[in-house]
Amino acid sequence: MEYNTTRNKLIMPEYGRSVQNMVKHLFTIEDPKKRLEQANIIIDLMVTLNPSLKTQEDYKHKLWDHLHQIAEFKLELDGPFEKPKPDEVFAKPERLPYPQTKFENKHLGKNLGILIQKALKEEDEEKRQGFTQIIGYYMKLAYTNWHREPVHDDMIRNELSGITNGVLLYEQGGYRVYLDMRQSHKQHTGNNRNKNQNNRNYKNYKNKKHRNKNNK
Repeated sequence: MEYNTTRNKLIMPEYGRSVQNMVKHLFTIEDPKKRLEQANIIIDLMVTLNPSLKTQEDYKHKLWDHLHQIAEFKLELDGPFEKPKPDEVFAKPERLPYPQTKFENKHLGKNLGILIQKALKEEDEEKRQGFTQIIGYYMKLAYTNWHREPVHDDMIRNELSGITNGVLLYEQGGYRVYLDMRQSHKQHTGNNRNKNQNNRNYKNYKNKKHRNKNNK
């Protein structure tokens, strides 16, 4: 018995060992035209084995690149696309720079922190208060999403005042954020109503069937 551990390593497991063996067989075909003909047949089989590639842009090009990759880039084919280079296929993407900006109150998020700084720099009192109300509303909304419970205005006012050393004062009662449980309650009530109706229909059916049996 031959085990997979004793076989050659699968270069692209998503296509299976059969495709890899077919690609290996291409090296034995001396006629370039016949070799290309067989390669096209393998490409069609690869599409069948990996149909999700069809949703990608220029998937045919990727299939030919995969074929050359299975052949370890040693196969000479006059295909529709230029043979890729190993450095291009296995090139690692450039490392993305990690943001180094430091800001306090990370639980509020970076964007809200930027908005708070902008509100603090605003000289127009009316615009600053508008910023403050928007910030307070977002804080209430975020708290409600995270904790799934109502939040009081005075809590938001105290927290925002503490963060800004009393510069930004949220006006209580400006916005109301609450959990709307009516939809889930309505759905739950509707399910119970349907269940009770089904039970009544079933009982009526059983009683009617019993009466018909006694009348015979």
